[in-house]
Amino acid sequence: MAKPPATHTAYVLKRETRTVGRWLEIGTANIQRDGAGGHHVYLDRLPLGGFGGHILLQPVGVRPPDPLPEPERPGEDGI
Repeated sequence: MAKPPATHTAYVLKRETRTVGRWLEIGTANIQRDGAGGHHVYLDRLPLGGFGGHILLQPVGVRPPDPLPEPERPGEDGI
């Protein structure tokens, strides 16, 4: 069976500090419906090390938005 064309790009959030991160492209994906309400997702690769299991799939050519930093707690700004 021929490999289906990629429909999505796969990203994981790479944390650089506790509150700052960036989306890292990890490969391409193809999503197929199974006819019973489910979907099968085929990824051509997965990240190693520090992978928390969260994968973002965006249509090919669409970049994910910048991740928002975690909100600061009151008093963390040094005031």
